[in-house]
Amino acid sequence: MDTKLRVTPLQYIVQKGEQKGALTDEQLRAGDGFKVMETATEQGDSVHSRASYALLGKLAEHTQLVRQTVASILGGLQPTVFQQFRQNPEQFIAETLRLIAEQKAAMVIERLAYDAVGERYDVDIFTANQTGHDFSRATAKLKHHVYDYAIVDSEVERRFVSELDTSAEVVVYAKLPRGFLIPTPVGDYNPDWAIAFAAGSVRHLYFVAETKGSLSSMKLRAIEQTKIACARKFFDEIGQRINEDKVKYDVVTDYAKLMDVVGRASR
Repeated sequence: MDTKLRVTPLQYIVQKGEQKGALTDEQLRAGDGFKVMETATEQGDSVHSRASYALLGKLAEHTQLVRQTVASILGGLQPTVFQQFRQNPEQFIAETLRLIAEQKAAMVIERLAYDAVGERYDVDIFTANQTGHDFSRATAKLKHHVYDYAIVDSEVERRFVSELDTSAEVVVYAKLPRGFLIPTPVGDYNPDWAIAFAAGSVRHLYFVAETKGSLSSMKLRAIEQTKIACARKFFDEIGQRINEDKVKYDVVTDYAKLMDVVGRASR
């Protein structure tokens, strides 16, 4: 936290002006009723902010740590780092919560294990609770997707769909529904894609992919890295229970990286 906890001091923009004469209703609605004469920016503690924050209680509540532990963490901070609380209490609390959650997850994941249960997803997971989609993000009509269209979240996914749909090796693929979730210590994780390849074309016929614009760990948030690490353990556990047609999971940037992963395994 001493190296990563940084907050931006609060800023207040104070404008002074005068009201124009003979105001019309249209001017008032358009915000043109006043002329700004002077603008000043104030930083740090200000008379405009007198909110109080129960720091220990807030952190203990959201981290699920006892107050003594939270006090020990805060007491170990360098004074200059802790003084940032006065500069921007809300951001200080938010950043502290994030950093503590990341470290808790990193400790938990070392001992994390997944056990099989009797529950199964039914095929209706692809149709249940699928309302509220933004169809402005839909692709063109597809040939090998489980639906005629896919709702993508980025240009990276849009390009990936185009490559999957024209691939001779892919039999069928699906944008995994929001209801398909893997539990992790930092929240449920929803992988992006399930892909089935033609028999004999690659080693891993069944593949679950997470698409990212960059594989650099520096560009992935710690929470994302933790969820991906948990997903690897999840699918490793499934793989240990299946002798044939195991499911392979990995993070890829595009179709070329995907084929590199499944092709490398077959050599």
